[in-house]
Amino acid sequence: MASAATAVSMDPGAKINPDIQKERDTATFDPLHLTYELDGGREVTERRRYIESLAFNDPDFDCKDVAFMTREENYTNSIRTAVLCIKKLKALDIHDITEAMWYRRAAHSRIALFPALGLQGMVCHTIETMDTNRQHWLEKAQNYELLATYCQTELGHGTFLRGLETTATYDPSTEEFVMHSPTLTAMKWWPGNLGKSVTHAVVAAQLYTKGKCYGVHMFMVQLRSLEDHQSLPGIELGDIGPKMGYANIDNGFLRFTHVRIPRENMLMKYSQVEPDGTYKAPPAAKLSYGSMILIRSAIVGSMGRVLAQAVTIATRYSAVRRQSELIPGAGEPQVLDFQSQQLKLFPHIATAYAFQFAGKQMHQMYADSLDQVSSGNFNVLPELHATAAGLKAFTSSVAMAGLELLRMACGGHGYSASSGFPLLYANESPACTYEGENTVMLLQTARFLMKCVRQLKSGQSFKGAMSYLAERPQSRCSAQSENDFLNPKVLLDAYRHRAQRIVFHAAENLDKAEKSGLARPLAWNQQHLYLIRAANAHCHLAVAEIFFAGVQRSEAPEAVKKVLMTMFQMYAVHGLSEKRGEFLQDGYMTGQQLDMVDRVLIRLLKETRPNAVTLVDSFDIHDKHMGSVMGRYDGNVYENMYKWAKSAPMNDKEVKDAYHLYIGPFLKENIANSKL
Repeated sequence: MASAATAVSMDPGAKINPDIQKERDTATFDPLHLTYELDGGREVTERRRYIESLAFNDPDFDCKDVAFMTREENYTNSIRTAVLCIKKLKALDIHDITEAMWYRRAAHSRIALFPALGLQGMVCHTIETMDTNRQHWLEKAQNYELLATYCQTELGHGTFLRGLETTATYDPSTEEFVMHSPTLTAMKWWPGNLGKSVTHAVVAAQLYTKGKCYGVHMFMVQLRSLEDHQSLPGIELGDIGPKMGYANIDNGFLRFTHVRIPRENMLMKYSQVEPDGTYKAPPAAKLSYGSMILIRSAIVGSMGRVLAQAVTIATRYSAVRRQSELIPGAGEPQVLDFQSQQLKLFPHIATAYAFQFAGKQMHQMYADSLDQVSSGNFNVLPELHATAAGLKAFTSSVAMAGLELLRMACGGHGYSASSGFPLLYANESPACTYEGENTVMLLQTARFLMKCVRQLKSGQSFKGAMSYLAERPQSRCSAQSENDFLNPKVLLDAYRHRAQRIVFHAAENLDKAEKSGLARPLAWNQQHLYLIRAANAHCHLAVAEIFFAGVQRSEAPEAVKKVLMTMFQMYAVHGLSEKRGEFLQDGYMTGQQLDMVDRVLIRLLKETRPNAVTLVDSFDIHDKHMGSVMGRYDGNVYENMYKWAKSAPMNDKEVKDAYHLYIGPFLKENIANSKL
């Protein structure tokens, strides 16, 4: 059944490890049909594979393993790859944004890192959606006549946008803005490719005009000369130094000293400053955050793919690795046969599917909201902002915790760079802090939930994702048997009850704190425990509902729909087991029912076991993108770990300089002393 995947994931002529082959032979479904479901159809999968193959098979993108590169080599190679991509995409006449993304991702797979110059697309989107004079900048950015990044975070402020210190003060006498960093902490800090690569930036700054501050707005600023790449007068730029990951990216700092830019460089689609300095406010404040909401929405699906990559490595390796006799004399079983290993792997397979379904839904929600905003309806923005913030935080937190568990599930070899885990974790963990630190994001979602509760009490009704708040509370779980916990209605009812109870409990506690005499900000701060819990419960419900709705909509063959339903059940049942205290707390579930939940979870592990390897094959992640010796499609782990180790620069010669400089003299000195 898995033969179709072989064509894109294996080295020609490689033999399949027999344990891996046995796993694929036991599958109950064709993995390609599940891949079609994730991609959105057979035609999409075939087109994606074709686009990826153009990059995977292009020797121009070949390079040595990133683990063996210096940072300078890594950065230079990343820029080389990014420039090659731009040229080759043009030559190949590939202009579709999604197809270009497939190509870039495949081209950068040799270095398994975030593409250099990757924020150019975000800048283009920002210009397109926020600038009235967008054609001037947009054409230059799209034609790569300039290279740009997005400068928001500062040394002293990140997620708290209102606290940003960079100023843009309007001078009506010259019709210019004066960009300035009034303090050390006002320096822009962290923007990708700012340090050494870009020529321009979209800069977030506090707008001052006629002596009044109007909050954060966006400005297009040239930073470097287009002739010699030197920083322009009044602009200090540099790289912020090595980080835990992203070694190929020159994250940078930027300091302004009274730099003047034309008035037209302000992005003025929604808010404007007229030549005389008169300010016109936007119709909705959150319009300024459009680009951030886009990235947050994208992170949801991205975390699904990251988790898919990690669980693919761990599952394939667990099928090859044999260890610890279960029955003396019967030989070492596959690690995949141990229930404890299945508990680490299988819920994460299900979660990876759930997050990818949620990612597609967020993409659609963002696109629909953009259409609404374009037609003048700004009422959709609060829910979009709250949903994107919450799901970004929820999915990235779960994915990063899962990544570490999956690394440890691979034993000691998971610690090796050859496993792919160290690089994957180092490069993806920033998702918990960039585009909004996760705790702050959850609190923003909680703020929206508290607003909904107040509106509900005033008689307002809700539709869609918030409708559960208005439902009549169900005081007890209706499950009477184990099989009832396989029923999607029973499972989703439980998540709705939990979310509703925790949200209302947070609202009650907040209300009590305010009535006790505390000012609202202080009351809010004292209820963070309940508010964060409410946001997480709401997001957990949202993902479960989206996943189930996606399974229901599926037009895949019955065998695929069946395994997808098993994955939904796995996701939901595992969540009940993990969050058992929150279902016990108000008596919604009994201890006996939670015992049933655990037994159902064990049943689902057994049901998933024959399909485990094929389920991860369906993610359709090419070996070159996987960046893992242990996650190879062919399962030939040990011989390739040995080959990888031998290729390490440390093995380029038998006796290293350290011997001649230190080890040899030290030993000879000690030997000579012992003979005295």
